Amino acid sequence: MLHRLRLFFSGVVCLAAILTAIPAFAAGPEINFGIINTEASQNLKSLWQPFLQDMEKNTGLKIRAFFASDYAGIVTGMQYDKVQIAWYGNKAAIEAVDRAKGEVFVQTIDAYGLGGYYSHLIVHRDSPLSSEKDVLARAADLTFANGDPNSTSGFLVPGYYVFALNHVDPKKIFRRTVNANHETNALSVANRQVDVATCNSEALERLERTQPDKRAQIKIIWTSPLIPGDPLVWRKDLPEETKKKLLDFFLSYGLKGPAAAREKEILKELQWSHFRPSNNDQLLPIRQLELFKERSRVEADAGMNPADKQGKLRDLDERLAALNARMAEIAKAK
Repeated sequence: MLHRLRLFFSGVVCLAAILTAIPAFAAGPEINFGIINTEASQNLKSLWQPFLQDMEKNTGLKIRAFFASDYAGIVTGMQYDKVQIAWYGNKAAIEAVDRAKGEVFVQTIDAYGLGGYYSHLIVHRDSPLSSEKDVLARAADLTFANGDPNSTSGFLVPGYYVFALNHVDPKKIFRRTVNANHETNALSVANRQVDVATCNSEALERLERTQPDKRAQIKIIWTSPLIPGDPLVWRKDLPEETKKKLLDFFLSYGLKGPAAAREKEILKELQWSHFRPSNNDQLLPIRQLELFKERSRVEADAGMNPADKQGKLRDLDERLAALNARMAEIAKAK
């Protein structure tokens, strides 16, 4: 509940700008496309513009880009039908599905053909820190740059694997904690403004191309298991004809037709190779992480009433069991 309240109030801050900047969507050929600012907006606009122009040309839909400073703004925009399709991380996609009538329809495949990417902890190359254990042992003396609270790779994944599994709260153990996007975190480490930060493999690959001198200053000290590739989410109440146009575009882009070679180059700049069909089941492993993390928090809460704790743990275990059963069902069907 507290997480949802935080997301709500963060989203409200962005909503006024969304409401005034983007006209309400009506049934018709106009789509507002939400993009999170993982780096400077101007850089992202130049990267996304060719792709969005092709989408408009190939679908016959009017495509308008909407850049937001955090995931909450895009989720809130989708909730109020000011954004009809968006690129999310998996964690933010859960919010879009659960409260903004969102539906996953395709998944990104990276430039190497992987269906995912990695979360990292990074430090300056001259730092004596060499593992997450070093970070935890010296946390009281360190400044930590965490990710957007709705980021999968910047917040949820390291939050679970590095902190929850070690029964610590990053907000409490570090000398100082800040939150920022991947690019800001990477540059803060490179410039020695923070001691350790979260980031992901895609952001570091992009930094290698855009600012190789800064990337050379960064050392990776922890790498997560593979995270499912980012989903594209549309509002499930879009007209079926519009959905078909969009799906046909994504599943053929860079793969079919006389323009495929040029399209591959555009995707390469976005660090993707193509898209493949997906659905809300893609989010199940991330939902598991959320529940595992919440269970660890409840179990470690010495101040909670014992009866309340047992009831909360029982509820979480039942929800985890349902997720596990669904994942087993999917695995059996493959």
